[in-house]
Amino acid sequence: QVQLVESGGGLVQAGDSLRLACAASGRTFSSGTMGWFRQAPGKEREFVAAIRGRSDSTKYTDSLKGRFTISRDNAKNTVYLHMDSLKPEDTAVYYCAANPAYLLTYDRGGSYDYWGQGTQVTVSS
Repeated sequence: QVQLVESGGGLVQAGDSLRLACAASGRTFSSGTMGWFRQAPGKEREFVAAIRGRSDSTKYTDSLKGRFTISRDNAKNTVYLHMDSLKPEDTAVYYCAANPAYLLTYDRGGSYDYWGQGTQVTVSS
């Protein structure tokens, strides 16, 4: 049984940094795609970042480039999302997702087979 478990969320102030982690169990995704999505209250889920393949190709939504960094540790089967200069508009539930394949449609939630339960990030002004 595959499980994705996020951690690292919390309440921070604007300008702070935070690192989220997503630990996978049940199978490895080192050659596949792992992504982060977020959903703010009253809004649709949106793509944040993805990391793909053995080359660890990274992709980001344009508005977050430069502030967010995705990375992974294949030995730990864990993907991270490092978030800098956090803003109140970054407040959302952040979800980890995974697919054992190298996804071309990495920014679509429907492309992922597995999802975590989400971790809340709240940024106060």
